Amino acid sequence: MRRTAEALVGRRARLRWVHLVLGGALLMPYWLLSQVMLGALNNSQSHSQQLLLQLASLGTSLPMAAVTALLPTVRTLESAAARALCAPDRPDELATGPARSWAARRRAAAWYVLHLFLGGVVAGMTLAGAPFSVTLVFNFGAARDLAQYWENRFPGWMLTGPALGLAVLALIVGTNAVCGALLARWAPVLLGPTPEERLAAAERRAVVLAQRNRLARELHDSVGHALSAVGIQASAAARVLRSDPDFAAEALAAIEETARAAVAELDSVLGLLREEDTGAHGPAGPTLTGLDDLLRQLAHTGVRVEADLAPGLDRLPAAVSREAYRIVQEGLTNVLRHAGPAPARLRVALADGRLDIALTNPLGPARPSRPGGGRGLRGVGERAAALHGGSEAGPAEDGKTWRLAVWLPITGVRTGGTR
Repeated sequence: MRRTAEALVGRRARLRWVHLVLGGALLMPYWLLSQVMLGALNNSQSHSQQLLLQLASLGTSLPMAAVTALLPTVRTLESAAARALCAPDRPDELATGPARSWAARRRAAAWYVLHLFLGGVVAGMTLAGAPFSVTLVFNFGAARDLAQYWENRFPGWMLTGPALGLAVLALIVGTNAVCGALLARWAPVLLGPTPEERLAAAERRAVVLAQRNRLARELHDSVGHALSAVGIQASAAARVLRSDPDFAAEALAAIEETARAAVAELDSVLGLLREEDTGAHGPAGPTLTGLDDLLRQLAHTGVRVEADLAPGLDRLPAAVSREAYRIVQEGLTNVLRHAGPAPARLRVALADGRLDIALTNPLGPARPSRPGGGRGLRGVGERAAALHGGSEAGPAEDGKTWRLAVWLPITGVRTGGTR
């Protein structure tokens, strides 16, 4: 009972009534214009002719409304009104922008016609039926004669004036509830985005997500590496500050150098965030030609890397060389974080039209995991997949060594040989 009362006269029903009455108000200009046009063609004053004129005016006003609803902004306005007043079942599925395609415009026009038609019905019943109902309930004037007529016509039905008035009022309330529910049901269908718009929105979200993931990888691999190196160097300098001041000074100089490099890389990443023009080949950043500096920085932290680098790395495509550098940087940072100052072996080879990266290091003692850790290897996989390559990471068969292997396809570069 309470649910029925809420559906008929609750807050949502009252909002939908306002929405329908607004639809009836929007219908009035079209209806009056139709009356003027049709009235000029028919000068008859008979009641039957006038009734036909009213119905014909309604029939011609709706196509006129449909034509004006083809304007792109109509969908925006109707969606806002429906979201605020119609209380649709899925308000988040209503489109927020103008209708760009003809398919979207036709659907918006269908909604506009439905809104105006049902709104005209409810508004007409409200404006004419509500005063009539009050007249019957309180038995004013001619209402007595009408009540007497119904009592004589249907004897025994208890069709008194107040009963008829309440029946008319119930009809108005019920019609409003039905029409409002019908509009709420059709709002997502007619005012929602078209399949083409949904696809375009999904593509835009995919682009934004890819850009966010790219920025996350750049920040993780560049700034994360620098902070890990600085942390270990600072810890080492603090331990030997009194016993070995020369080593402490060397560690502090390495911290300064690492910090400067991190600031430069951070500027590059912030350039991506600001969508600055970084050239036709992508954002600036370190490439495989800068591996010597990376290995020298790691040597200050105690990580000794035996590097086997193929000749011709300077001739790699810029995009491949940048991603490969970040992959190597992340792999060596993981060595620093998880294995400590352990020796590592790095091999970068060019063969059969692809770049192979292999990094191995002894498994260090188990260390407590960092909150939110584990993004590095996922970033390595994403970088490799973006270049149509692949990656593998995990303990080697001997159970004592950790191995990271990455392969990236390349074209137009001579391969073969090592140095």
